[in-house]
Amino acid sequence: MNNLTVSPAPHITSGQTTQKIMFKVVLALLPAGLAGIYIFGLSSLRVILISIVSCVMSEAIFLKLRKRDPKAVLDGSALLTGLLLAYNLPPEIPFWLLVVGGCVSIVIGKQLFGGLGHNIFNPALVGRVFLHISWPLYMTTWKNPRWAVDAVSTATPLANEGARGFTYMDLFLGNHGGCIGEVCIAALLIGAAFLIFTKIISWHIPVSFMGTAMFLAWIFGGDGFFNGDFIFHLLAGGLVLGAFFMATDYVTRPLTKMGKIIFGIGCGVLTAVIRLNGSYPEGVSYAILFMNAMVPLIDRYTKTRKYGFVK
Repeated sequence: MNNLTVSPAPHITSGQTTQKIMFKVVLALLPAGLAGIYIFGLSSLRVILISIVSCVMSEAIFLKLRKRDPKAVLDGSALLTGLLLAYNLPPEIPFWLLVVGGCVSIVIGKQLFGGLGHNIFNPALVGRVFLHISWPLYMTTWKNPRWAVDAVSTATPLANEGARGFTYMDLFLGNHGGCIGEVCIAALLIGAAFLIFTKIISWHIPVSFMGTAMFLAWIFGGDGFFNGDFIFHLLAGGLVLGAFFMATDYVTRPLTKMGKIIFGIGCGVLTAVIRLNGSYPEGVSYAILFMNAMVPLIDRYTKTRKYGFVK
């Protein structure tokens, strides 16, 4: 009896599936979501739920229009996109903006490219940047933590850097205004540790991304050279959320280790340039989207040598 099976590559497989990976990332994001709900109240939960429903429904409807299997919506990618989109939004954003953002993320950010695995840009960031460009007032109206005296703050720590009154501990625990999923660094690091421990992501992009942004902030971010507060730039804004949970997206990041490091360095450089010299205090979303466009070029020049290849 012949026990050998002839089949195309790959011949070595793992137990990981797209659905398992997506839901592990969702699980890793739960601490940050719970922290956002605790810090800002039930308005954060409303944003998260509407964003997820908008993304899942948009994907289901568009799959139906494309005459594709509607069961593809169960792979978890739309759920993850909705969660990440919500984490990049203020807790008091109107519900109709969530619907628009979810539709743009799924339809323009993913489905128009051919669906999961074919999109060039991170879908959640496509929706987030679209909303920021189209309705900047809603996207920059921040809510203070629910225990603060004032209900609505005028600026995030990054926007108010010159006159900030935040301690590192305030920034680490989320005791300030900001987007739902980015404010509590402690919760984000718990999720990031889970992803690294389970080998869903590697260290290459997060370390090179955050390290480059911090290094440039240290050199150019203060009065004179090598006097910038790089710890502040790490803890404030969406650097940690972006580095661990969005820049590491399987579809829109490079494949090789060297490519990942180059990608992370590029994200860090652009983030620092926008933060330190741009009119917009945060640069993580735009930096990642720009580097997403560079991924095919990075992959081309960092691809590994073929086995048995002799020049």
